[in-house]
Amino acid sequence: MIFWISKVAQFFLLPSNVLVVLLVAGLLIGLRQARRRMGLVLCWTAVLGLIVLGYSPATNWLILPLEERYPRPASVEAVDGIIVLGGAVDTIVTGGRGDTALTTSGERITVAARLAQQMPDALLIHSGGKGVIISSQATEAEGAGRLFQDFGISKDRIVLEDQSRNTWENAVLTKELINPQPGQKWLLVTSAYHMPRSMGVFEAAGWTGVAAYPVDYRTRGDADKKLWFSAASKGLRRSDITIREWIALGVYWAGGRSTAFLPGPSL
Repeated sequence: MIFWISKVAQFFLLPSNVLVVLLVAGLLIGLRQARRRMGLVLCWTAVLGLIVLGYSPATNWLILPLEERYPRPASVEAVDGIIVLGGAVDTIVTGGRGDTALTTSGERITVAARLAQQMPDALLIHSGGKGVIISSQATEAEGAGRLFQDFGISKDRIVLEDQSRNTWENAVLTKELINPQPGQKWLLVTSAYHMPRSMGVFEAAGWTGVAAYPVDYRTRGDADKKLWFSAASKGLRRSDITIREWIALGVYWAGGRSTAFLPGPSL
């Protein structure tokens, strides 16, 4: 039930959806002469939001603190396992087409495979089931496992956790499956903007010896603080991702599922 509630709440909290609701509400309210002023306010608020979130660099200012929180290590020593979190496989298209389809976070899969080839003794663990409400015929783990083998990684090294639906379940269910021991080292691979929450969650779930390896950067760095978007769809897409992540950070921290509101390497 909590999973369903969270997904429905996310839909209504995404900036792009909020702007549409404001615009439609403004138009409907504005049809009544007595409420025309309120309708205009809502419509202009939606237009302003579209300009700020769809075109301006505002979203880049919001996502950069997340992406820069955990720097990627210059070099990686031998580890016991590489844990890549779900989010890179489109389960709906994968199930419908019978072959692995990647999302815009596909770098999670490709970089994890490269790291596995560099460290041939490490396990490669993918954590992700069906994190969507819409029914699909495949799990993320299934699609990722197929790609890993296509990349030449031995099936004996691949561990697939296929039940988790969110970051908390990634940490808890993978821990139950792997049973990590004191002194072992684990490399956590996920999108840079998602890394602070992921590290906080894994630590709250009792993992030790976990090091961050962020991938899937959406910005170049500080240079993008002045970068305007060429299409509203691009800016809104990034706004949806960024604001959802900040909200999730607060929700996880308030619910005791993260070590801090904004976990960092110094914590």
